[in-house]
Amino acid sequence: MSPAAPAGGSGGVGAAAGRTGGASGGTSGGAGGVAGGAAGGVAGDGVRITSSLLVPLGELQFKFSPSGGPGGQNANKVNSRVELRFDIAGSPSLGPRQRARLLDRIGPELRIVVDDERTQGRNRRLAIDRFRQRMADGLHVATPRRPTRPSRGAKERRLSEKRRQAERKRDRRVPPEE
Repeated sequence: MSPAAPAGGSGGVGAAAGRTGGASGGTSGGAGGVAGGAAGGVAGDGVRITSSLLVPLGELQFKFSPSGGPGGQNANKVNSRVELRFDIAGSPSLGPRQRARLLDRIGPELRIVVDDERTQGRNRRLAIDRFRQRMADGLHVATPRRPTRPSRGAKERRLSEKRRQAERKRDRRVPPEE
């Protein structure tokens, strides 16, 4: 019994600690930088949202867990599901107008969950891409619509078509009998 205990204690706990340590270690931005460097728009030190906004990887919190659904043995062993969280209200990298716009459109925290792919690295890249897209959409300022007037020719075409249609309908009528 004693030989099984040390093997289970060192191998089982160490392996489990290594897996969960990697998962909980990923809650800091440091672990996100490893795979994040391969994703487009990710600089060595952060995620480029717009030309004026770079979110440091340290502000992104990653959490990894097993992905649900079918997948056989791989699904039970690998923490491939990625949850990315970003604190909009407390982020020092956002300016006051950017923060106000994002709080209004997204809320105090942005949460993105990805379990589309079989590997953690690809899911992490997808999460960063979706984060970048959601942030860019939230910061986008729509250009106001300038009201325009129809041209004289457009008015005349509309009225002549209206007259033609009225004439067509008038021709279809059956004359009243006396």
